[in-house]
Amino acid sequence: MRIAQVAPLMESVPPRLYGGTERIVSYLTEELVRLGHDVTLFASGDSITAADLVGCAPMALRLEPKVRDPIPYYMLMLDRVRQRAGEFDIIHFHIDQFQFPIFRPLAGRTVTTLHGRQDLPDLKPLYLGFDDMPLVSISNAQRGPVANANFVKTVSHGIPEDLHPLVVHPRGGYVAFLGRIAAEKRPDRAIAVARALGIPIKIAAKIDRVDEAYFREKIAPLLNQPGVEFIGEINERQKSDFLGEARALLFPIDWPEPFGLVMIEAMACGTPVLAFRAGSVPEVIDEGVTGLIVDTLDEAVAAMPRVLSLDRAAVRRRFEERFSAKRMALDYVSVYEALLRRMPDNGYGETGVLARGSNAPIRQLRVAASNSNGGNGSRSRVD
Repeated sequence: MRIAQVAPLMESVPPRLYGGTERIVSYLTEELVRLGHDVTLFASGDSITAADLVGCAPMALRLEPKVRDPIPYYMLMLDRVRQRAGEFDIIHFHIDQFQFPIFRPLAGRTVTTLHGRQDLPDLKPLYLGFDDMPLVSISNAQRGPVANANFVKTVSHGIPEDLHPLVVHPRGGYVAFLGRIAAEKRPDRAIAVARALGIPIKIAAKIDRVDEAYFREKIAPLLNQPGVEFIGEINERQKSDFLGEARALLFPIDWPEPFGLVMIEAMACGTPVLAFRAGSVPEVIDEGVTGLIVDTLDEAVAAMPRVLSLDRAAVRRRFEERFSAKRMALDYVSVYEALLRRMPDNGYGETGVLARGSNAPIRQLRVAASNSNGGNGSRSRVD
C-alpha cells in the first residue's frame, strides 16, 4: 500500500526531546515500512526515517528561533501533499484539522488521527461542517465531547517493544513524573504524594513558554523541598533509565487526557503507574496489574504502597499484549483497508486509488443527505 504520513512540524520525527505526537508518527511510520508498505513522510527536514522523507521545513519549528508563526509552513506542506496526492492510496494526517478544506474532495482516501483534547467548544461546528472527513480517536474517552463526529475507529498508541527494556529490580529509590510542566498535568500533586510518603521524586519535564509563569509561581517554590529533584527535558535514551529505575510513575493529571503516552512507556519498563481518574486513564491502566487509579490526593497516598508492590514482569507482559507499535500499525492498516474497500470501482485499482491513465473523477466520501434527518446520514464508520 502507498501511504503518506503527514506530521506536525513543531518537532522532528522522532523528536529530539519532548513530543508525543511526533514520536507516535515515527513509530507508526517505521513499523509500516517494516510491514512492507511504501511510506512517504511529510515532516521537518531534520527528521530521521526509513520512509521517503519530504522535508517541509529545514528543521523542527520549535527549535528555530527565527520562526514566529508556524502556519505558513503548514500551508506550504499541505500544498506539497496536495500536489502529490495522486501517488498515494491513503493520506494519513496528524496535524489536527488544517487539511479539511483542501482535502475534502479526497476525503475517502484520507484519515485524520486526533491527538489532542476535543472538549473545546469551537470544534463541534467544525466537525459538523466537515462530517465526511474520516477521523481516528486515540481513546474512547477522547470522543466524548464530539461523539457525533465521523470517527471510524479508536486506535490506541503503541511503542516498539525493544525501545525500553524491562527493569525487574529498580535501584533508583524514587518515584517519577515525566511530561510537561503545566497546570493540567499537576506536578504539584505528584510532589505532594511523594512528600506525604517520604519517597524521593524526580521530575523530568519541559517548560513551554506559555507555562513559564505557572512554573515560576506554583512549581519552582516546591522544588526546594527535601527529596524533590527537577531534571528538565530528557531524550529517549535517558527516558529508559529514568522510567526503568523508578519505583513507580505518578500521573496526577487534571484534564481530559486523550491518551497519556508516558503511561505505556513506563509499563514497557515494568514500572507501575499511579494515576488520577481522568480522560483515557481507565482505558490504559489495567487496575491491579499495571497500576492503580485514584480520585483524590488522600486516595493516592493510601494507594502508593500497593502500586509499589505490583509485579513488574506482569506490567511488562500486559504492555506487550496491548501497546506494541506493531499492534498499532496493524490497527491502522485495517482502517486504511476498510476505507479503501468503500471506494467505487469506476477507474480505480484494487486499492481504490485512481488508476493510471484513467479519466474517472476522484471520488468524494460524502455523508448521504436525507430529508428526514436534516442531512446527517450514515458515515464511514469501520469499527
